[in-house]
Amino acid sequence: MPSTTSTVKPFIRATTTKSRGDRALQKGQQTKQLIIDAALGLAQQIGLEGISIGVLAEITHMSKSGVFAHFGSREELQISVVREYYQRFSDEVFFPAMNAPRGLPRVRALFGNWMKRVTIEIQSGCIFISGAVEFDDRTGPVRDALANSVQAWLQALHRAVLQAQEEGHLRADADAQQVGFEIHALILALHYEARFLKNPGAIERAHTGFENMLLRYGKAAAQTPT
Repeated sequence: MPSTTSTVKPFIRATTTKSRGDRALQKGQQTKQLIIDAALGLAQQIGLEGISIGVLAEITHMSKSGVFAHFGSREELQISVVREYYQRFSDEVFFPAMNAPRGLPRVRALFGNWMKRVTIEIQSGCIFISGAVEFDDRTGPVRDALANSVQAWLQALHRAVLQAQEEGHLRADADAQQVGFEIHALILALHYEARFLKNPGAIERAHTGFENMLLRYGKAAAQTPT
């Protein structure tokens, strides 16, 4: 009959090895996240194409080969940055708005959260916008990652508009695609006016534009004599 000690020792060794492996994996994931955070900060300042393995190595105090090993290619690093940006966007804009009641309150929450983020990005930059300029006439996985992220967000906005129509908060005959288009257009105009042209009052104009749009598409507008 084997002794208790001989039975326990292999278990301890296996557990210790697994624990070390888990710690190494966790450390690797933390390092990778550190690189992505640094790359995102760089991309917001100078664009996705401005991401450099050499610069990231300096920022993270790693070797170039150490940075490269976590992604395998500069393209995969760019895609990871796009995914990280989209996750943060969702956490700040989309998910908090889901706590608002269905219908117009949720549409307002989505726009309000989006505006809060834009007021910060006027200084830091938005890779959805800079990325569209960089990759609009290209093909490939980085462009696909950018386009898919923006499309996913616009589809979520579209669903919220449809729900507002179902709840009777917006006119049933309104074109939901047009409503979403105009909301998106306000955000794009705000970036251009505030970040590029540095025109004062751009944020207030965006809010005014949103309220004017709701007046046009609101249920009360359908009852106003023409």
